[in-house]
Amino acid sequence: MAKEPVRVLVTGAAGQIGYALVPLIARGAMLGPDQPVILHMLDIVPAAESLNGVKMELVDAAFPLLKGVLATTDVVEACTGVNIAVMVGGFPRKEGMERKDVMSKNVSIYKSQASALEKHAATNCKVLVVANPANTNALILKEFAPSIPEKNITCLTRLDHNRALGQISERLNIQVSDVRNAIIWGNHSSTQYPDVSHATVTTQDGEKPVHELVADEGWLRGDFITTVQQRGAAIIKARKFSSALSAASSACDHIRDWVLGTPQGTWVSMGVYSDGSYDVPAGLIYSFPVTCVDGEWSIVQGSLLKPETGLCGVRPLGKGWSRTYFAPARETMRGRRTKDRTKGPARRSHHTRKVLERFPSLTSCRAKVPQRAL
Repeated sequence: MAKEPVRVLVTGAAGQIGYALVPLIARGAMLGPDQPVILHMLDIVPAAESLNGVKMELVDAAFPLLKGVLATTDVVEACTGVNIAVMVGGFPRKEGMERKDVMSKNVSIYKSQASALEKHAATNCKVLVVANPANTNALILKEFAPSIPEKNITCLTRLDHNRALGQISERLNIQVSDVRNAIIWGNHSSTQYPDVSHATVTTQDGEKPVHELVADEGWLRGDFITTVQQRGAAIIKARKFSSALSAASSACDHIRDWVLGTPQGTWVSMGVYSDGSYDVPAGLIYSFPVTCVDGEWSIVQGSLLKPETGLCGVRPLGKGWSRTYFAPARETMRGRRTKDRTKGPARRSHHTRKVLERFPSLTSCRAKVPQRAL
């Protein structure tokens, strides 16, 4: 028996990421090769003509799984009945801009979209926030859609996860599919912490730890981390546009694993609501290692935070944890901690102060970013 179509919303569908994402969804990269879909595409009024052009291309491509396309600038129409919402639309980050610089501009966008999702989306709609700053946008969306379950609102750190896998595969000159179980801790930003202390590589002789095969502590503690942290900025510098192809592919990976499940013995990184695991405050949107079964994600538990793991391991609780929500302290490549230059209300950016004024609850969310063992 043929499956019922799943309605998938993509906001900002006329933009670069949206343009790369919708054909992947229509081809089955997100929900599988046997799952029909109906695409709901939303964008702003000035982009209506371009949005209609995207719709025409989808029709011309004759995707067998695509059972319908809605292209609209009306947020209520776009959100009605959707089962999955991929929130790509937002004020774009440009060269030289930090995510906090675009934060306040996204508040009004996410307020209206969150309200429409809460009132008109299908029951148990799954939400993935892609637009930056993704962690904060997801928190804002939840503020305005309190009836949507916390576990149904996530943000994209799979792109950073995939970047980490890609760097290891290039370093070892192996297939990226042979590398698994990297971890991205924290925010989707330059303050994230890429961790491969538990990552492994499938070899002819079985599973081998990444740190054993790389055998270069300096690279793992230095260039590997900074390359993953700064990859987005490097792509902007090279292309003059932010990541689109890789972001779209990672969004498909995120939803696919969430809905269809992660492979046995494999975890992935997702920005999710903290339940207090690893002493990260409950309610904070934070990137953890997760596994997914039957459409539900679970944070990987166990002793992942061991100082004795060395290399790219992470510190136990204590002074190695940063206490500032928007701009956590980081270590230099030599292992010294640098002071957070934006610490304290007087030194926060104008955009950050505006968001905090509108969302006082954010001031109680203290980010804890795990640092590597020294």
